[in-house]
Amino acid sequence: MSAHITVLASQKGGTAKTTTAAALFAGLTCKGYKVLAVDTDAQRNLSFTMNADEALPSVYEMLKGTATPLEAIQHTTQGDLIAASGDLAGADMEFSRHEYILRDTLAQIKEHYDFIIIDTPPALGAITIAALTAANDVVIPLGADVFSLQGLSQINETITMIKELTENKSLRVAGLLITRYSGRGLLRQELRDSIGEAAARINTKAFNTVIREGIAIIEAQAQQESIYTAAPKSNAAADYAAFVDEYLRGLKI
Repeated sequence: MSAHITVLASQKGGTAKTTTAAALFAGLTCKGYKVLAVDTDAQRNLSFTMNADEALPSVYEMLKGTATPLEAIQHTTQGDLIAASGDLAGADMEFSRHEYILRDTLAQIKEHYDFIIIDTPPALGAITIAALTAANDVVIPLGADVFSLQGLSQINETITMIKELTENKSLRVAGLLITRYSGRGLLRQELRDSIGEAAARINTKAFNTVIREGIAIIEAQAQQESIYTAAPKSNAAADYAAFVDEYLRGLKI
């Protein structure tokens, strides 16, 4: 069976999208699955977290065809990664109208993995569209603030467009994940309820798991380690482990 591809997408920065991609990747790896991380964000945050070698071919070279997918895979201490490149900053111009490019390149290596986790830029540009065209589902992280809901309808419209205009008719939103949650105060509870209502409007769910705020994530990233090894007893490690379990229970495979 070929890999199940999940995209982490958010139109807004600061929603812990990359943090969630890294935690999902590491959590699945800890469970014994063969997982590949793909960083398509020019900011390269996931690549940094996984201590990527900048001298090796990246996802940019892979998409350009100057490196094969196998040549682009790095075997880091945390696991397999196709790293990002700063050259992706111009991807919207360079890969416009190439929505199948990521699907077709990853097809060459899908049988080697159980899961492929793709981190995308915080924008609905050409690279994010290509990632969604390749994906089975998408997880949308949302910060526990009112601004995180603003781009949700646009993401949903993009997913609807992809389902209508490409061959990826089964693409679905696996769920909305509340991150950076303090859990205190009436306003926070109202926002949590609002996110649940927003999920229902786009025919998905809000994950029961929420990711609490804490410094353990920042420290793990600085150490270039997964949250499970850097701070295994932290709230973030417990929350992300629960999220991975809930994610697996919800898969339609």
